[in-house]
Amino acid sequence: MATLIATERIKLLTTRSPWWSTVLALGLTTGFAVIFALNSSSPADVEVWHTQLGYQFGLMVVMVMAALAVTTEYRFSTIRATFLAVPNRTAALLAKTGVVAALALLIGLAAAFGSLAVGWTLIPDANLALNSADAWRMVLGVPLVFTVAAVISVAVGIMLRQSAGAIAVVLIWSMLVENLVSLIPQVGAEIRTWMPFAMTEQFLQGPLEGRPLGPWASFAYFAGVAVALLVAALVVAKKRDA
Repeated sequence: MATLIATERIKLLTTRSPWWSTVLALGLTTGFAVIFALNSSSPADVEVWHTQLGYQFGLMVVMVMAALAVTTEYRFSTIRATFLAVPNRTAALLAKTGVVAALALLIGLAAAFGSLAVGWTLIPDANLALNSADAWRMVLGVPLVFTVAAVISVAVGIMLRQSAGAIAVVLIWSMLVENLVSLIPQVGAEIRTWMPFAMTEQFLQGPLEGRPLGPWASFAYFAGVAVALLVAALVVAKKRDA
């Protein structure tokens, strides 16, 4: 497994996409923190969570990067060489998922603490001390969400194998579908609270009124969805031709 992980790391980091994605994700996330800080009129009202409001921009970039990490191999048929060298497809795909998830974690850490540093620098009078469990969760929760979202994107990429389709699914689902569900009369709002990306709101911002689970239970739910999708993707990958 160590050899597989090393191989996947080399394959991932020797392409331009992850590097550009890292720069873009960090730029968008911290850039939003800069904009918020410069437009903040009352430092007393600024809290730790406000420095993390731009995480969704970075999250979208990370999800696209994760989907491309697997769909690009299918597009250029290099995945066939991987499966010929490693007959155990599950091990090969798990190694790829682990490497992509690790990169997403590092990007999330840099984005979260970079945004917090922006707040400390530009709003020195704000209450941005990490002096509570909730404050730490709001910051460290961002890289955790990035990591799980990357796993979801890889799973979707394995199942769909096409870059455009996989990117469309992960972005439309997270940005559009879950919000449109709330428009369903009577039951829409309640259904949305059980959507996976809606759970991340409760995890990072919570506890929020009207949500069915607590912050950490919401994250467990989100992670459970990722695991279920990954298992389904591995089953599909084993049953069909590369």
